[in-house]
Amino acid sequence: MFKSLRFRRTAAAPLQVVAPAPAPPRIDPETLLRRLEWAVIRRLDGLLQGDYRTLFRGFGLDLADLREYQAHDDVRHIDWNVTARLQTPYVREFQEDRHVDAWFLLDLTGSVDFGSQVRKRSVSAEFVGVLARLLTRYGNRVGAILYRGHGTDALIPARGGRRHVLHLLDRMTRPGGAPPAGGTETNLKELLDHAQQVMKRRSVVFVVSDFISTPGWDRALERLARRHEVIAVRLYDALEVDLPDLGLVVMQDAETGEQLFVDTHDRGFRQRFAAAAAAREESLRGALARAGVDCLELATDGPLAESLLRFVRLRKQRSHLAAGASAASFSQPRAV
Repeated sequence: MFKSLRFRRTAAAPLQVVAPAPAPPRIDPETLLRRLEWAVIRRLDGLLQGDYRTLFRGFGLDLADLREYQAHDDVRHIDWNVTARLQTPYVREFQEDRHVDAWFLLDLTGSVDFGSQVRKRSVSAEFVGVLARLLTRYGNRVGAILYRGHGTDALIPARGGRRHVLHLLDRMTRPGGAPPAGGTETNLKELLDHAQQVMKRRSVVFVVSDFISTPGWDRALERLARRHEVIAVRLYDALEVDLPDLGLVVMQDAETGEQLFVDTHDRGFRQRFAAAAAAREESLRGALARAGVDCLELATDGPLAESLLRFVRLRKQRSHLAAGASAASFSQPRAV
């Protein structure tokens, strides 16, 4: 899949293909975090206080009680020994620790450098800065695993505090090493499998990626979601979904360097491009649904705060609906 386009219009010709632009200057982590604290975190801090504990609750291990299984209970909490003895499903209830460990699994491969207005990499950095600071302000710890397409690049252990958030942003925005000769395609399975090995304590996990990868990552995501609360954070740009009529262009794969000369004026080509994008979208949503993973979508041209608030409302609404269905099921008389 071609992931990077570079073009411009001129007076002499309808379109000229130009060389890829150099990477933008690196943003100072302190400057970035200060801007986010002023423009985004101040707004979200008050709005999310009531929803914070619902979305990012802890995962304490102290057993508090046993009770009969109810509809919509998490099957991972079933006590199979008690269930076998009593011939009735029972679930464990825990005394929760209000603090959590949160991990960011960061896809920093070539495809996230694409963006028609703002690069997906910049959106990723802003998301991580906002969430990491919100979490650490409540006493939680955050860590990260960085993946640049040729093995996991760095492991940042989970710690708290503003200085640690700055360290995380510094490592994230630091230029990575050169990829192997000939380029390599993203394989998210490597990142997810590595995370499964290093994260021992149950955590909240944000997989931040555009999910443009070789097949096979969905099973790894499903395994990760069995133990951790996983949230997929999908980065995307409008040009990856709907290609406008731009005339003759060269499409270049940002990871392998493969190029293709195409005529975007051809309506049939644009329709095939849109159909391929729709099929990829459907496949992604299906994979996330099978893994039981919620998805927060971040567009390069969309406001971060509004996207986060919309995601919070949807999760809260679904939580209330599930609780209501569970209560209704419990109140119904059971057949004897």
